[in-house]
Amino acid sequence: MVSASARTTVSIFGREDIVVDYNLWAEYIVNDLLDNVPSATYILITDTNLYEKYVPSFENSFSAVVSKRGGKARLLKYQIPPGETSKSRATKDVIEDWLLSEERDPPCDTKSVIIALGGGVIGDMIGFVAATFKRGVKFVQVPTSLLAMVDSSIGGKTAIDTPAGKNLIGAFWQPAKIYIDLNFLNTLPTREFINGMAEVIKTAAIWDEEGNEREFERLEKNASQIMLAIQTPPSTDGSRLMKIRSVVKDLVLGSVRVKAHVVSEDEREGGLRNLLNFGHSIGHAFEGILTPQILHGECVSIGMVLEAALARYLGKLDGAVVSRLVKCLSSYGLPVSPKDPVVQRRSAGRSYTVEQLLSVMSVDKKNVGKQKRIVLLDGIGKIIERQASEVLDRDIRVVLSSGILVRPLQSNPLEVSCTPPGSKSISNRALVLAALGKGECRIKNLLHSDDTEVMLNALVKMNGASFSSEESGNVLLVRGNEGRLEAHGEELYLGNAGTASRFLTTAATLAASHTQDFSILTGNERMKKRPIGPLVEALQANGAGVEYIGDKGSLPLRIKAGQRMKGGDIDLAATVSSQYVSSLLMCAPYADKDVTLRLVGGKPISQLYIDMTTAMMASFGIHVRKSTTEEHTYHIPRGRYTNPKEYVIESDASSATYPLAIAAITGTTCTVPNIGSGSLQGDARFAVDVLRPMGCRVEQTETSTTVTGPPKGSLESIEEVDMEPMTDAFLTASVLAAVASHKDGPTTTRIVGIANQRVKECNRIRAMKDELAKFGVTCRELSDGIEVDGRSCKDLEKPLDGVHCYDDHRIAMSFSVLGTVAPEDTLIQERECVGKTWPGWWDTLRNTFGAELDGVDLEAKIQATPSAGQGSDRSIFIIGMRGAGKTTTGRLAATVLGWSFVDLDARLEEVVDKTIPEIIKESGWDTFRDQELRILKTAMDGAQKKHVFACGGGIVESQEARQLLVDYHKAGGLVILVQRNIEDIMAFLQIDKTRPAYVDDMREVWQRRKPWYLECSNHQFYSPNNVDSKATLPLNGLEQFLRTITCQSRTLDILKAKEQSFFVSLTVPDVGAAASILEAVAVGSDAIELRVDLLEDPHRRGNPPSIDFVASQVAILRASSSLPIIFTVRTQSQGGRMPDNAHEEIQQRLHLALLLGVEFLDLELQLPEAILHSISNFKRNTKIIASHHDPKGALSWSNGSWVPHYNKGLLYGDIIKLVGVANSQQDNSSLLSFRSWASTAHPAVPIIAINMGVEGQLSRIQNPFLTPVSHPALPFKAAPGQLSAREIRTALGLHGVIKSKNFYLFGKPVAQSKSPVMHNHLFKLVGLPHQYSRCETDDPKEVEKVIRAPDLGGASVTIPLKLPVMELLDEIDDAAKVIGAVNTIVVDSSNLSPEKRNHIKGFNTDWTGMRLVLSNAGASTITTTTTNKKTSALVIGGGGTARAALYTLKQMGYSPIYLLGRSPTKLQALIESFPGDYDIRLVTDTASASSIPVPVMTAIATVPADRPIDETMLSLLET
Repeated sequence: MVSASARTTVSIFGREDIVVDYNLWAEYIVNDLLDNVPSATYILITDTNLYEKYVPSFENSFSAVVSKRGGKARLLKYQIPPGETSKSRATKDVIEDWLLSEERDPPCDTKSVIIALGGGVIGDMIGFVAATFKRGVKFVQVPTSLLAMVDSSIGGKTAIDTPAGKNLIGAFWQPAKIYIDLNFLNTLPTREFINGMAEVIKTAAIWDEEGNEREFERLEKNASQIMLAIQTPPSTDGSRLMKIRSVVKDLVLGSVRVKAHVVSEDEREGGLRNLLNFGHSIGHAFEGILTPQILHGECVSIGMVLEAALARYLGKLDGAVVSRLVKCLSSYGLPVSPKDPVVQRRSAGRSYTVEQLLSVMSVDKKNVGKQKRIVLLDGIGKIIERQASEVLDRDIRVVLSSGILVRPLQSNPLEVSCTPPGSKSISNRALVLAALGKGECRIKNLLHSDDTEVMLNALVKMNGASFSSEESGNVLLVRGNEGRLEAHGEELYLGNAGTASRFLTTAATLAASHTQDFSILTGNERMKKRPIGPLVEALQANGAGVEYIGDKGSLPLRIKAGQRMKGGDIDLAATVSSQYVSSLLMCAPYADKDVTLRLVGGKPISQLYIDMTTAMMASFGIHVRKSTTEEHTYHIPRGRYTNPKEYVIESDASSATYPLAIAAITGTTCTVPNIGSGSLQGDARFAVDVLRPMGCRVEQTETSTTVTGPPKGSLESIEEVDMEPMTDAFLTASVLAAVASHKDGPTTTRIVGIANQRVKECNRIRAMKDELAKFGVTCRELSDGIEVDGRSCKDLEKPLDGVHCYDDHRIAMSFSVLGTVAPEDTLIQERECVGKTWPGWWDTLRNTFGAELDGVDLEAKIQATPSAGQGSDRSIFIIGMRGAGKTTTGRLAATVLGWSFVDLDARLEEVVDKTIPEIIKESGWDTFRDQELRILKTAMDGAQKKHVFACGGGIVESQEARQLLVDYHKAGGLVILVQRNIEDIMAFLQIDKTRPAYVDDMREVWQRRKPWYLECSNHQFYSPNNVDSKATLPLNGLEQFLRTITCQSRTLDILKAKEQSFFVSLTVPDVGAAASILEAVAVGSDAIELRVDLLEDPHRRGNPPSIDFVASQVAILRASSSLPIIFTVRTQSQGGRMPDNAHEEIQQRLHLALLLGVEFLDLELQLPEAILHSISNFKRNTKIIASHHDPKGALSWSNGSWVPHYNKGLLYGDIIKLVGVANSQQDNSSLLSFRSWASTAHPAVPIIAINMGVEGQLSRIQNPFLTPVSHPALPFKAAPGQLSAREIRTALGLHGVIKSKNFYLFGKPVAQSKSPVMHNHLFKLVGLPHQYSRCETDDPKEVEKVIRAPDLGGASVTIPLKLPVMELLDEIDDAAKVIGAVNTIVVDSSNLSPEKRNHIKGFNTDWTGMRLVLSNAGASTITTTTTNKKTSALVIGGGGTARAALYTLKQMGYSPIYLLGRSPTKLQALIESFPGDYDIRLVTDTASASSIPVPVMTAIATVPADRPIDETMLSLLET
């Protein structure tokens, strides 16, 4: 216990009401309350998470102290559910009702004191209760989270949330006491601790009373020490904070004192108190959308960065301050961007628009009317004004948007001076050299960018150096560790920072073992494609332990600790990147002996950058000697760097090309004051070597460069310029060349010497060609350069979708230059990619050059674009054993997708003009495999889209072919392994003589190839075996599979659009044995759940079913039903049969489901995180149902205990399924409230929320989306209380949820029609309360009266009304228009007319029925593209149904379509009524029948089936 004399207090409103210290709970607080806030009744309110931890000890202390004092004070206790959802009107009502209850005897009165124990939610909520209960009673804050300690507990703000926003209803009600017991932080979860650090950093960022940035520097200096403690598991013994007790206390006190001072001066937020909302204006907007998955402090952290960036954009804040703030926040594990991977993962990629963010910001309390007000920094601890500043939506939109619109410069300053940031190349080299050196080095003008942040963070993590800021972040103090690096326990993620990846690869070889004996360098997907092979090979050859983890030649790398370079002779290929050379040069002094580095393979690329490195090494005390006898050879002595006291980074010469180019292209003058002829950088020659020949006036001194452009539109093209010394600047030259011309010659500029630009952030040469083409500029790629045909500025076209930047900073900045003179606005995508080298580029463009810029929300444009059917169109390769059905499957796949089919074996035979047996007999297997490989390569290179290729069975025998297939599917392509029962394959091969017989036993061949097939494929399709003869849907099953894996499936969207949907849970041990009941079981359901854990493999009795058995069950199910499949493996603790610890078996079967392309996969959230990550990352277009079952009833819908499971479901699921237990009907009511909250918080994520047991059946009836159901024909119910779909619909009908509708058959005569009997039987079967009746009439007016009735459900139409009824409808689908008849009427009640009547739409379903029959029978229009044949079809008959038949065949791709009937005149008129592209040909006589060039494989007869065919027609058919 802390004694009274030792306690630390803080004054607020002139009273020492805030106590900050350790171990205040509980005795100290009890004594202090009784002394200073006396009352007869104290009411302690907390949440259910804290109650058991802290309330008993307080109650004991309270009783003991009161008893000792002889007092009569009483303590009442109450607990509420934890989390933001409790901060509501409803919870406040419950608390107040409890306080007013007669059970409180004596009743709570105006002298009662309420104690709020908890975080911000408790403090805000209970404070508001105190403010309004009995018109206000005293209350005391006891904050338990860091966030509440330094922020919400101080100042008297109390509030609740409403649907309109956070904290919109509340009151100012100052607490009588605030007890900040720092010991609570010992038990605070790590994420909550980090969450609170955001407010601590915020306070240090806005307030610096002494003017020395002391608080902020304390945060920077102690970050690693504090984070080490924070990341220590919470403890109750105080050990967690033992080493930093004083540091933590000082930080908390610093924040508390600032807030107390500000609140005391401005209690009601008249102005000064606004400052405490730095980061909150934008942060609250994100919080309003992303809560509760993203915490308050995390959102404020993002908000601080964006509001600082806004101040920089407005010209109010130095970019170094923004970088310093970002670095500080990052060092405490806080997100600094909404695109942070952790934010994306935790929020399940929740989408939002900029307009949504601005809308939330519009209700900010700081606003004045519609004018938004934001706190703008002027520096660390400094604010532009002593209140929030007015900011335009237009400016806010720029910093929030992913794209930026550059408007043409109307008038820009005639003369400007522009200082670009420090050189990226020099900055990264200086950081490495200073870290390897001895002593302190103050680096000035360091580039603050993504790339340098990556380098700094990696060096810190490897203990290579310590860094601190001076002079407001403009100076970086580096304390080198003399090359004593340590291997880091976690991956070093380098993003797309190429320079950092090359330099750190060699630096990491110097590391010693620490927490592990290796380091891992990795990056984003682009970095994993960028080359690093020559550097790795040179290091390996010299003894360094570097190895590839993924693809050879690129990151990620595993670098063994304690295995540095031996030294001596090193050969290095340096024709791709000079960074390989610089990397070895800088680390060579730390090799075991002197190094002689020879650059082999030709002239090194970018020699000036190599010279830069050696010059900088000399500045740090190591002098490299270039050989005078051997070309491109360097001698590096062994030694140690000695850090200079100061090192000044000159501005980035590559970046300097952009402001100079603006002067050139606009005819104005720009001076770059710190780059001249004396620069270390090759790009400093850009003005002299490129701009001067283009007609600019260039004045260059040793330290500065000034460019004056010719009159706008007068730039001259250059016949050829070699940019090898300044390759990065070629992009700037290219956009200038795009508007350059020549009075006396060609307008083409030829740029050479830039081959290395193909392996930068992207293939820059190709990118410039493609993006300039959007402006109408013609370019041609050269082997080492590009040619650009210039055109007039006024003739530049507008890129419709904007400039794609490939996440490349130089592309973005180059095209922004072109945008200043384009005749229309230019959209630059990926605005933030300039952060790699010039984070403030857009600010410079606006503030220095006067450009008008607007933010463009590209994500909103994407959301507004329909996604239906926009799947992958990359070609599919099919592999598998001969006889497995590759060709058949391939043809059917091509039919389903409407693509071209190619049998690669047939293609091979066509190319060499020999059969495969002939090739093998004449030239042998090796020759055949070589030719097979060439055909595969050609297919992959030549037809990347909309082809289905069937490969030969032995394609996987070639290692090179296997690698091609693996690379193809890893790059996003589809390789499908088609499998079939091995016995069936053997039977087929006994009769197939078109291919050579197997040399080896076929089973041995299968066993040898099986792992290769699995390695080379990313999907599998099983041909079903032993399927009941009634199963006639193999094509449907294949179509479902293909639509899923090609991302064309809209199953989830269709289900979400339904008012109710169901899936039936199969509880059969063998789907094949139950095939006869599947059709009946599935009636009324929208999907079928395959319970894999309930399957019984006859070969594995008592064990989980084998992979092959499960795959065959999926195949049988696909062949037996057209419904989507839900693949489920339920463990014993979740109510299933799979052992809980069978994690490997579970993962294998879940992975199989993804390979099989099932529509839905149930993923249990209780599985290990590694499995959850693995499955969710590999899922492709299979939709994940993230499920949590609570069969023991441990969770409650009413106390927030389901929220963590819901939040976890958001991380992994497209759908969330939560299943609890109901002990009373109240549990179902609580579930409804929970579902309502979840649906409001995340409307795009469907939720299945139900209770098990008889009491929970109501929840199943009320669940609208994918309710699990049973069926009487199944062996047993999958869960207690499960109902059938019929039972649920019947209940919904009785309750009026499903309203009774009337359906009709219109026509005459219809008295004998069986339609009413069939429809009414089906309605009864599925539990629908509808009625289907006959309406016998031939009068359209009678029909019109009926279809306009509000209870119409739909109708069937037959003769003679199919044509007349069309005039009565609101809409007719395209098929019915072409066919000329409507036979089905559908009511769209969601699309009401202005008169509030239903929208009636007509369809013709004859053609869909015909297509279904043909498809199920395997009809196909696809042949191999090698023969280029078309598939013809025949229609027999000339009536109305013949029109539907013609339409069907056209939609299926048949051409030509032959028409045969009795009346040539009538048939000719029918043909003429169709568009010409139908290619309908009349068969009138024997001659025309005999002229049909190929056999007709598909025919539709529309003549009556119960009558003989006309003899003339019959004879023509026989012909």
